[in-house]
Amino acid sequence: MSVASGMMRGMAESTVETFAVLLCDAAQRRLGELAARELAGPRYDARLIDRAAELALREVLARLWRTGWQPGDVHQIALRRLDRRGVALTSDVLAGCGGAERPLLERWSEQHGVERVAALLVVLSVLEVLLPLPRLPEVPVAAERAGVDEKVLARIRALLAKAESTSFPEEAEALSAKAQQLMSRYSFEQALVDAPGPRAGSARRFWLEQPYLGPKSSLVTAVATANRCRAAFYAKLGFVVLVGHEVDLDLVELLSTSLLVQANEAMLAAGRGARTRSFRHAFLLAYATRIGERLTDADRAAGAEFAEARLLPILARRRQEVDTLFTELFPHTTTRTTTISNPEGWTAGREAANHARLTVERTEVEAG
Repeated sequence: MSVASGMMRGMAESTVETFAVLLCDAAQRRLGELAARELAGPRYDARLIDRAAELALREVLARLWRTGWQPGDVHQIALRRLDRRGVALTSDVLAGCGGAERPLLERWSEQHGVERVAALLVVLSVLEVLLPLPRLPEVPVAAERAGVDEKVLARIRALLAKAESTSFPEEAEALSAKAQQLMSRYSFEQALVDAPGPRAGSARRFWLEQPYLGPKSSLVTAVATANRCRAAFYAKLGFVVLVGHEVDLDLVELLSTSLLVQANEAMLAAGRGARTRSFRHAFLLAYATRIGERLTDADRAAGAEFAEARLLPILARRRQEVDTLFTELFPHTTTRTTTISNPEGWTAGREAANHARLTVERTEVEAG
């Protein structure tokens, strides 16, 4: 059935719902400009089409909420797959803009100075991105999120800010390791005072920035592992699911964000060879491996200094809780091996480590 015949059939009913369905169908078939021009024509009531566009967008979001997505996730997808107009429209729909008197699309078009055909093209582009999104596992959240003490956060942030600002990689790594020791000690203290709950552990999605999603996911996984968390990478969507206890998840997010900045700065400062994709890919994987080793060493050092006999059984119990929750969320994962094709990039990333492995493994989830 052509777009025109579909429109004529919908016109016979003249309902918002009918045109909302037609918009979704046009988006799925990637009929963008053809459908937008037809719907913007004089034969159709503009207010009816605007209401239909709003209904289609809200219905798609309602489906996403039922299938494991959260507003922050949709915003992140929009940032990565849509232009600035698509992001702006998605943000307004998420914010619940619009009202009974004036449809959302009418108000949005006026606010952004977008003519009618272009506005409908934006609607179709948003629908085209959101409609195929796959079901995600529900992310369990702790009933009460205590969070990290602000004084501790301030000390950790100060160390990481120094690490990000220095031009000496060795100094940055030492500062990051010091931050890790502080994080570990705080985590141990909290483990001793936190009572086990009915559902111990929770999960979060940590979104990555293009490019080099695979190596960046390895870095986040390294940070998670050093801090008693588990991680699963959604390669096609571009995020890592972190599973752990609330305080540890807070610390992993904080440190991962800083180390991704540091890794990028170190890579750009690595010299002329850093311009090639293979060099950067190898560099970031090596950086992730080395950082994982250093953070694990720092965590062990903090544990050795923490003289509390009750800690070991508590950590063992918490590790089991995290493993159990991870298995519930991801009963089917794939471990993928990445081969390094640029030894110079690997060497630069490892900084002359003697026994570097030329493969890095990460847990990955297949999703659209």
